[in-house]
Amino acid sequence: MDTTLDTRFLGSYSCLVEVNLTPDQRAFVRQAIESGRLLREEDAIKEALSLWEERERTRAEILAAVDEAEASLGRGEGRSITQESMRELAEDVKRRGRARLAAEQQNSR
Repeated sequence: MDTTLDTRFLGSYSCLVEVNLTPDQRAFVRQAIESGRLLREEDAIKEALSLWEERERTRAEILAAVDEAEASLGRGEGRSITQESMRELAEDVKRRGRARLAAEQQNSR
């Protein structure tokens, strides 16, 4: 299945693109059409492009978050994580949780 795709759905760029699928990809698309998941071969390409776009958007967000984290560390806003600091954090969380539970039990009496 060589699919010629009318890419008008891509926006202001209008052109025809020929997509050559592997036999496995063709079978996958055919199965999706037969099951009613997709109506046409072009729908598979549209869905693939949408998923790619979503993945790239997520990737950009992650990279921006990493850049912000690195900048934060560069400003000295970070905290060193060691086994000891993790133990201290766990103990602090337990202590606060126990205090909250005790307060809730006291208020329910």
